Amino acid sequence: MPTPLIVQKYGGSSLATADRIRHVARRIARERANGVDLVVVVSAMGDTTDELLGLAAAITDEPDPRELDMLLATGEHQSATLVSMALHALGMAAISLTGAQAGIRTDTSHGRARIANVDPARVRREIGADKIVIVAGFQGATDESHAAGEVTTLGRGGSDTTAVALAARLGADRCEIYTDVEGIFTADPRVVPDARLLPIIGYEEMLELAGQGAQVMQTRAVELGWVNGVEIAVRSTFSDHPGTRIKEDPDVEQRNKVRGLATDRHVAKVTLVAVPDRPGVARAVFEPLAAAGINVDMIVQNVGHAGATDLSFTIASTELARARKLLDTVVRQLGARELTTDSAVAKVSIVGAGIQNAPGYAARMFGALADAGINIEMISTSEIRITCIIAEDDVEKAARALHAAFALERPDTAGAGATAAAG
Repeated sequence: MPTPLIVQKYGGSSLATADRIRHVARRIARERANGVDLVVVVSAMGDTTDELLGLAAAITDEPDPRELDMLLATGEHQSATLVSMALHALGMAAISLTGAQAGIRTDTSHGRARIANVDPARVRREIGADKIVIVAGFQGATDESHAAGEVTTLGRGGSDTTAVALAARLGADRCEIYTDVEGIFTADPRVVPDARLLPIIGYEEMLELAGQGAQVMQTRAVELGWVNGVEIAVRSTFSDHPGTRIKEDPDVEQRNKVRGLATDRHVAKVTLVAVPDRPGVARAVFEPLAAAGINVDMIVQNVGHAGATDLSFTIASTELARARKLLDTVVRQLGARELTTDSAVAKVSIVGAGIQNAPGYAARMFGALADAGINIEMISTSEIRITCIIAEDDVEKAARALHAAFALERPDTAGAGATAAAG
């Protein structure tokens, strides 16, 4: 029987100090003693990435993207070598590899590169030599045919993507994401005290929760797991709790259709007031944003009056300054009355497979927010999600109200879906 292979990933909070690195090394050594092969992906220690970004900002307002990737990649290099050293101190054979050495090949988009391929030859060779392989996450390199193997980074949460991509390519038995919480909860437990840990959640639901602001998993990692059939376990570094498994959920029809809720404070609303109501206006607004790599989320266009209409949409608040600079020109060219922005907003979303196919969920959500005195500014829906834009100051109150309205603190039962939809 072949030796089981596990890919583990440890986040920055799990590696924030030398003591925590030694704790992680002991955990890895204990797993190795159970007779499994291990590939371990690590993030940068604690707030290292933010500190490196701060250093770059102190040097220049516009750091060169290539040089910034070279700088940021050093955070994960540091973690990988220290974890490997800690394992050596325990008498374990281990080796640290950069993303490039581990065969992570990406496109050429510095700062937000996407994995194009994984060449597992070096990792397999080191596993064959009975070593624990420690891989620097969040990074890779362009193919040798493009710019001679330039270092790239994968964007925030990219170490999750590294781990799932390696697990898929290596045919690992499982992929474990270790963090400072015990798994995926029905809501952020820091905001909703009675939030419940979910033992299982489907890929599609997890993808929506991550995309709407849940911080535990990175969306691209969930996508990779879903496409490649990699079961992902989200667990705590600091306990032996089994955590949450992200996989196809066979009980989706027998449980509460609202699986969880997510909030996101990092949102800004942009409105073009009184733009001409004619073909081509939307393209003129959104093409420059797309070309600049600015992702647009919710879009609402009002009914036109007297040949003009208002067009509102949301973007990440970190992109607001760049978007405004681009759109100032567009407003003048279109002859719109003005451009307004609001960064004091937030998103709150309920997520669950099938909520659009069952009556009552939207009305229940809107009623719970109304009863809490919370005004809804924008609404967006998908087959498994309903999202509202509200004032940022109301986001915690909204999360608690919705969690109670859908009884998410209750363990799943066969009749929970009908109960949640009532009313």
